[in-house]
Amino acid sequence: MLKAFKMKNNIKLIAISLSFLLLSYIGIQLFVPSNRGGKQIEIEIPEGASYRQAIDILAKNNLIRDKNLFTVVGRITRLDKRIRAGYYVFWGNMSPIHVLMKLKSGRIIEYEITIVEGDSLLEIGKKLAYNKIMPSEAFNALTKDRGLLNSLDIDAPSLEGYLFPQTYKFAKGAKPVAVLKLMVNKMRDEFNDKLRERAEEIGWSENQVLTLASIIEREAKTDEERPLISAVYHNRIKKGMPLQADPTAIYGIKSNRHKITRNDLKKKTDYNTYVIKGLPPGPIASPGIKSIEAALYPAKVPYLYFVSKNDGTHYFSKTLSEHNAAIKRIKARKESARLEKQRLSANNISEEDKEG
Repeated sequence: MLKAFKMKNNIKLIAISLSFLLLSYIGIQLFVPSNRGGKQIEIEIPEGASYRQAIDILAKNNLIRDKNLFTVVGRITRLDKRIRAGYYVFWGNMSPIHVLMKLKSGRIIEYEITIVEGDSLLEIGKKLAYNKIMPSEAFNALTKDRGLLNSLDIDAPSLEGYLFPQTYKFAKGAKPVAVLKLMVNKMRDEFNDKLRERAEEIGWSENQVLTLASIIEREAKTDEERPLISAVYHNRIKKGMPLQADPTAIYGIKSNRHKITRNDLKKKTDYNTYVIKGLPPGPIASPGIKSIEAALYPAKVPYLYFVSKNDGTHYFSKTLSEHNAAIKRIKARKESARLEKQRLSANNISEEDKEG
């Protein structure tokens, strides 16, 4: 009887000891960092990788020790069902459980880029290259690749105007084609069914709408004037008049951030609406949704001309004589301002002489 009691106690003691050892082992495997100090470790979980493959990658980088234990933990937490591909940054002094939690959070390395309304492919390509999303060479080639354009059902010379302006976050290592497709898809999400129905109603294609919208984007400085500027171009198209949109004259020649000169207006290009009739073959920049809407819903006004007041707004005119008169008023106002500036400057000098 006593012998049986002692044996039973020994079994309990062994079981407790084994449990303690098991828990200690699990604790070490989960909570004790690998001996790598504070070194930063960047690893990639490839697209389509399974949880087991991700665990193998972590183990090869000495971020975890017991792959079988973490396979079990993955099943319990259901992490084995959802692994986000991409580049992760870990530290050598992170505990394995923290490594696993970061993997579960999906916090991969991402680059943020903001495409603003009116950006052309020139500006967009520079931003993508600067933020290490894709090299300029790849961008320039892809945006004009006929195969890619056809796959996206784009009837235009390039992706100009089809990359929607907004702030994006792209994962490090994202495929260049996937990046461009995402921006095109965003444009088509904004250019919704209602707007497409309107385009069909007026007999315009997607490319025609985006082309006019891009010109409006480059010309308009206020939202209120977008439909008015749109009306000018719609009215000119109906009358068979050249659009004479200044921003088209420098497209493909220099950045739209540069000043447009008289010589620019005379250059013969496929886009210069001073030398061609109708719309250019494609957009000249990325239009925002307000410019797209303005292209589809022009104001019901008879204007055929507009000229900048140099304050962000414009004079709109129905006839050439009205337009010329508006230009004279602007020039006179500009000259008056120049003379007033000279007078004030001279007065200031005189006051300084008196004080001297």
